[in-house]
Amino acid sequence: MNQELARTEDSNETSGSLLLGTSLAVASMILLPALAMRMGLGASLTGALRIALMKASTKAVCGTKKQFG
Repeated sequence: MNQELARTEDSNETSGSLLLGTSLAVASMILLPALAMRMGLGASLTGALRIALMKASTKAVCGTKKQFG
């Protein structure tokens, strides 16, 4: 019973991190350039923001698990 509960919690955590990572990747590839163009931001600033979002996406998906107890 405890093993099943642990697997369910791990699955939920994995799903959540994948959803967050995917959302950040979509934001960096589609939403950010569109907003930057509309606001008139330069290419270098847009590129820096995209890099920051992609790093956050990678960290969300591949980051180390939190150790409890």
